[in-house]
Amino acid sequence: MMKRICLFVCAICALNIINAQQREKYEFMRNLPVYADSLIADLDYPLAWGNSDIKDFNAWKAAARQKVFDCMLTPPPAPEHGYEAKILFEEQRDGYKARKIEIRLSRYYTVPAYVLIPDGKGPFPAINMLHDHGGHFFIGKEKCIYPLACEDSTVIKDAIGWSKGYDGQFFGDYLAKQGYVVFSADAPMWGERGLKEGMKRNLYDMIAGNMMMYGIDLSAYMTYDDIAGTEYLAQMPEVDANNIGCTGWSMGAYRTWMLAALSDRIKAGAAVCWMVTADEQMGFKYNRTENGGFANCLPGLRRWLDYPHIASIACPKAMLFINGTQDKLFPVAGVEKAFRTMHTTWESQGAASQLETELWDMPHSCGKKSQQRVLEFFNKHLKQ
Repeated sequence: MMKRICLFVCAICALNIINAQQREKYEFMRNLPVYADSLIADLDYPLAWGNSDIKDFNAWKAAARQKVFDCMLTPPPAPEHGYEAKILFEEQRDGYKARKIEIRLSRYYTVPAYVLIPDGKGPFPAINMLHDHGGHFFIGKEKCIYPLACEDSTVIKDAIGWSKGYDGQFFGDYLAKQGYVVFSADAPMWGERGLKEGMKRNLYDMIAGNMMMYGIDLSAYMTYDDIAGTEYLAQMPEVDANNIGCTGWSMGAYRTWMLAALSDRIKAGAAVCWMVTADEQMGFKYNRTENGGFANCLPGLRRWLDYPHIASIACPKAMLFINGTQDKLFPVAGVEKAFRTMHTTWESQGAASQLETELWDMPHSCGKKSQQRVLEFFNKHLKQ
């Protein structure tokens, strides 16, 4: 028996050595094609505001939004009877109620979510709180809202550990204490929407590739769900449907400006640590190259619009972008280019004061100061 085990281990080691062998000639390095710079040089973004032949801004917004939806491939079918939700658990916290719900966002599936509702008489302004990526899939909504008592102790412990990236403060609970209804749902592949066998980072890309075999883009499903979740939020009797915002850190920031661009329900959005231009993100000039994979991949879209062009579809809404000069994921040069692009758009529509972009001396994080800045922004734009 021991001999067979040793032979098996040796075979695995040999296979790994073979897989690690390098050929003298190759076409990919550091997760990119060797001709990445040529690909970047060919990106001219013909549908961007200012590049497009469409000169009426509202007509451009409609065309640009439709192009984004086209690249998002097939949407999940809407639920047959609306966004039905059932309360699974409820508890009272300091100044607000916390609920765990299960909401039907599509005919295909239901989605676990947390909702925080301030004490007192509503309706209240509301926030769709969009969780981060972090290569950590075991929790989703629990990254933003302290887990309810119905959750397993392992989930609670994991969430407390993850909150270090937020200075130990749960962003959603912080906003709820300040008088906001807060909604946060698991994105596909996170939390209670993960893999039965246990989720690992490399499996995300494999599953996303398999989903494409059905004509479905997994990143798009995340955004479609964010739009549907916002529609549910607007229907809640406790919510002032005219004052809904969205916010998030890292992938949650990407989800924020995507949602603000694609949903008319969103009045204001605050994105912490996710904005850049593709030329700075996808080339070889920095030690790090993009490894986000399918998490923000929409087929063919970069041939039409760059990230700040998509975010500009949100104009003239109130938007706040915060990035860090010490953030190794987003080169400052790319962040500054993106900010300039968006400012040009907002200024062209006489809405310069509605866009705030800030570079802070901080790493990739969303600490208490960032959360306070977001709160001040929402108080300005969502509280009448």
